[in-house]
Order: sequence, then structure tokens, then C-alpha cells
Amino acid sequence: MDIGIAHEPPLIDDAFERTIKDIGIPPRPVIMDRVVAEMRKEDPNFSYLGQIIAADVSLSAGLMKTVNSPYFGLRSKVHSVGRALTMLGLDVASRAIAVACLRASFPVTPALERFWNASAQIAALSGWLATNVHKTMLQADVAYTFGLFRDIGIAILLRRHSRYVATLVSANHETELSFTDVEQRDFQTDHARVGYVLAMNWSLPEEICLGIRSHHELLAIDHAESKIPLVSQYLIATSQTAEYILQCLTGLSSTSEWQKLGPACLRILDLSEDELPALCEAGVAILETVE
Repeated sequence: MDIGIAHEPPLIDDAFERTIKDIGIPPRPVIMDRVVAEMRKEDPNFSYLGQIIAADVSLSAGLMKTVNSPYFGLRSKVHSVGRALTMLGLDVASRAIAVACLRASFPVTPALERFWNASAQIAALSGWLATNVHKTMLQADVAYTFGLFRDIGIAILLRRHSRYVATLVSANHETELSFTDVEQRDFQTDHARVGYVLAMNWSLPEEICLGIRSHHELLAIDHAESKIPLVSQYLIATSQTAEYILQCLTGLSSTSEWQKLGPACLRILDLSEDELPALCEAGVAILETVE
């Protein structure tokens, strides 16, 4: 199962470039270009990578925070960039670098702070579910990364359009139309599509990109001939279940999506509704680890 960083940069045509410019999608950081370029070498230079990451104080601090989260499975805390690269390997480290770069690409506002807090909680619960719901066959760090990037299109649209807040409220409470249909009605685009463009531009793994693009589509997870990989379906189901647990425990990130997607998510994860209360109860301890 190949779930590392994308091996080749995406082909970006003129329309793709215009989307990035018009919507205000943050460009892929130069540091990620350097990491990808070094990873493609037959004998990557870990020392060089450690030096360029350590030279950026905020990036190295973000990397350390991410790597030392419980979802990367390290037995002891890591205190240096070089050690993190050695212990994690470049595939996992590259995803951690992407996570560290992501938040730094956005301004600090109250609305975005609430968004980041909810995303961090969903990511934490997703990583935990990946190791506790064995049907998923997901690596915890991949589920964690997906949880953070899944709704990044919301952050971009919040920054771009002042009217998007009203659309977001409407989409959260919509019980019939899909979340993205409400966005398309108001803006002729949606956060899943925008997030997909960012994920592709940042060279995230294809399975993560396709999961972002399809995470509000019932047919993507509830159809025998789904057009997305099984790993992407697991990512969608795991993150949606994580969001449900968060809603049950805190009342935050409230949407109507579980009513639309929940049964399909449970089927994919081979869970029953009777198992959800125990997962919610166990989730309390996971949320306590989120800073």
C-alpha cells in the first residue's frame, strides 16, 4: 500500500493555475519542494534535509510538535530534526512537514482558530481510530494527516469570502442536499474541490487527495463501483466517525453529515451503532491529548 508523498509533482494546467490564484490557495512551500526533490534521489541526504528544516525555527518547532504527538507511534520524545527524520523515514516525515507548513500558511483570526482547533481534534481521533478499528488497515499518521487536511478548503474559503460564513452555517444544517451542493449553489465551488487542489499542489499522496475531493459524496463510500481507492474510503469513513465522536463529546463541529454518511461509514469500518457509545467514551482521553 503506497501512502507516502506523491512521487511526481502534479501536472498543473492553465485552469489549475487560475484556480490557485483566484481562490487564494497557498502555494506549496519551497521547503516541501526541497524535501520532495531530495526524496527522489537514490541516496537521500538526511543531514542536508535536517539542516534546511532546522534553519526555519517555526517549521522545526511545528515538526517536533507533530512528530511527538501519540499518532506517530514513537516510544520516546524526539528532540532534534535529524532524529525525527531518521526515526520516521522520509515518507512519514514529509507528511509531518506538510502538516507543520499548513497552519503557518494562514493568518491568525478567531474563525480560523476555531477551525484549527476542531481539525486538530478530528485528526487526533482519526489517528486513534485507525489503530483501534482494525478493519481500516490505515496507518495512524496517515489518518491523522487526512484529518488535518480534509477540510482545509473551508479555511481557504473563509479567508477569501466574507459571505462564506453564512453558507457554512447553512451547509452544516442542511439535511437533504449534500454539504458541497450548498456551497456550489452559493459560490460555484466547494471546500472539497478547493482542498483537493491544495493537496495536489502540495504533492500529498493520491489517496489523501481523492479522499479530500470525495469526503461529502455518499456514492464514494456506499457504492460497489466507487471510483476512489479503498484506502480513500477508509480515510473518509474514519474521519467522519471521528467528527461524530467530537460532536457527541463537545457539541463542536456540528453538522448534519452523520445522518447522511454515517451508515455507510459504519459499514466500511465494520462497526455497529451499538459500538459508538464505547468509542465516544474512550475518545474523551484522546481529546485530552490535543493542545
